[in-house]
Amino acid sequence: MKYKLTVNNQTYEVEIENINARPVVVTVDGQRFEVMPERRKQAEVMKEAGMKMESKPFMQSPVQAATPSANGHHTLTAPLPGTVIELFVKPGEKVEAGQVVLIIEAMKMKNSIRSIYGGTVDQVLVNQGQSVAHKQALVEFAE
Repeated sequence: MKYKLTVNNQTYEVEIENINARPVVVTVDGQRFEVMPERRKQAEVMKEAGMKMESKPFMQSPVQAATPSANGHHTLTAPLPGTVIELFVKPGEKVEAGQVVLIIEAMKMKNSIRSIYGGTVDQVLVNQGQSVAHKQALVEFAE
């Protein structure tokens, strides 16, 4: 989705690839960022019984996306630690951005891991049943 945002009288072109992916990949004026929305406790103040509650706005902290490795490949990393329970891609397969490539189970919850890149899978760096750490490389793309 593409947006035009104005901040302090300066207009930016912003493209969000998949709002449901973690991290969220955002392109601002041609520069890619990975944004990990933080879950902060909202300060809620009840002025009087029956009065409207006030809360702090949701804050996002942009982090610049990792650059491709020396061989020009993009690498999909684990957004959370857990165990790989299912793989949906093999080397040589074409993948579209947003496509589910594997499932990681963490704390008895199944998490579908979607690709933030489109292209051909060069290597699958994990196996079914393998434990993975946060930000561990999962899949490497040739393009």
